[in-house]
Amino acid sequence: MNSLPAIGRFALVGGSLAVFMVVVAGCSREAPKAAEKEPVNVTVLTAERKNVPVTAVYVAQTQSSQAVNIQARVSGFLDKRVYVEGSTVKAGQILFQMDQKPFQAQVDAQTAAMQRSQASLQVATQNLARTKPLAEQNALSQKDLDDAQGQYQQAAAAVEQSKAQLEEAKLNLSYTTIRSPVDGVSSYAVVADGTYLNATNSQLTTVSVLTPMWINFSVSENEMGRIRNEVKSGQLKLPDGGAFVVEVELVDGNLFPYTAKITFADPSYNSTTGTFLLRATVNNPAGVLRPNQYVRARLTGAIRPNAIVVPQRAVQQSAKGHFLWVVNKQNQAELRPVTVGEWKGEGWLIAEGLEPGEQVVVDGGIRLTAGATVKAAPYVPPKTDPTRTAMSAPAQGAAGKNAAGPTPSNAMVYFARGQSALDAPAQNTIRMAAASYMGIGTMIVITGYADQTGNVAANVELAKQRALAVRNALVQSGIDPQRVRLAAPSTATGSGSADQARRVDIVVAQ
Repeated sequence: MNSLPAIGRFALVGGSLAVFMVVVAGCSREAPKAAEKEPVNVTVLTAERKNVPVTAVYVAQTQSSQAVNIQARVSGFLDKRVYVEGSTVKAGQILFQMDQKPFQAQVDAQTAAMQRSQASLQVATQNLARTKPLAEQNALSQKDLDDAQGQYQQAAAAVEQSKAQLEEAKLNLSYTTIRSPVDGVSSYAVVADGTYLNATNSQLTTVSVLTPMWINFSVSENEMGRIRNEVKSGQLKLPDGGAFVVEVELVDGNLFPYTAKITFADPSYNSTTGTFLLRATVNNPAGVLRPNQYVRARLTGAIRPNAIVVPQRAVQQSAKGHFLWVVNKQNQAELRPVTVGEWKGEGWLIAEGLEPGEQVVVDGGIRLTAGATVKAAPYVPPKTDPTRTAMSAPAQGAAGKNAAGPTPSNAMVYFARGQSALDAPAQNTIRMAAASYMGIGTMIVITGYADQTGNVAANVELAKQRALAVRNALVQSGIDPQRVRLAAPSTATGSGSADQARRVDIVVAQ
């Protein structure tokens, strides 16, 4: 370095100085500030405790409160059926007419026998009237008086016997005209006109009373235990005296105009089904409900005291469970894990994790991160439509077997021939469908179908088993069982090709 000329050394020093000055000048400038994030627009709802009505929904079946078997009470030939099969009949209306001629002959014979007995009684009466004063005068012996008295009593008894036999013959004659004992709907005629009726084929038809109608449903042992525990802990309050109001939901989703009351609870536990039977009674004056119909029984009257309910879309789910977002006093978002309860209409019961007064994010939570600044606006609940929601048709044109249809909320699950077990593709379809159902609160309707060939009764049972398998799989995937409804297919055989017929349709209300 010392060997360099002076001017060279000056140049180096000057160059270093220049670089130093540039660095110093650069450091003296202020660093640019990071761009501040805009607050996220959300809607919030203030959590509050209130008494929340609880509705329990069960699959039920109707039963006539009085189903009368119409039977022939005497043996003879059936002349004709008078009523129209399947029609509504009134009490006292003639249903069948038997051949009356042999029974009328019995009436005539017993009438003659009674007249003969009455004539004998008249002779015995006159004979006793003559014998008695003579015996008092000792003109006749005591034996003569006793004989006259005995003949009179025998004749009187014969008259009474003849009266009874004549009454029996008249009853048998009346039994040939078979009438309905109640108001109700008639069934088909079991026997044809001209058939000889006796004890072995006396069953003719059935008349079922339509009002009141019984609604039978079952409650599982596990649910009964849960209800008892929640009542004991104060989480659930039942109506006074257990006076639940039972609403009847028809197959089309509409409510029956009359409400029912529980009138019978079977004290015995059914070990086969693991349930207890309950029965509600409902007025059915127009005969809308028919025996053996499948309906849904909605029990109302219970409440959850001091419960917190938030809109369903405010609750999200991760691998660790359910959570929601709350806004703190600094207008920042906080992730809050919660324990959820049952659905309540468009709301979701929060059992644990949320306190009254906290601001819950309803809309906009998908864009939030912990600590994010928010701009909150009050949540305005949507106006509810008083009409019932119509069910959409099953999604058609699926991309392949066990694939969701074009409408994300609908799906088809396919089965092997004669089977009701879920294979791997079917389970995958159900998992995908269940994931799409988590953010909605509408009802899910499941309809099962069977093969295009085979025994009809077996196909109906197979369709039910397939629908039940899909329903259980959805519940195991986290879908609230109260949102799932099993619907009876209009026909047990599915449409389309043979492999497409063996399916279950999953339809979500729109």
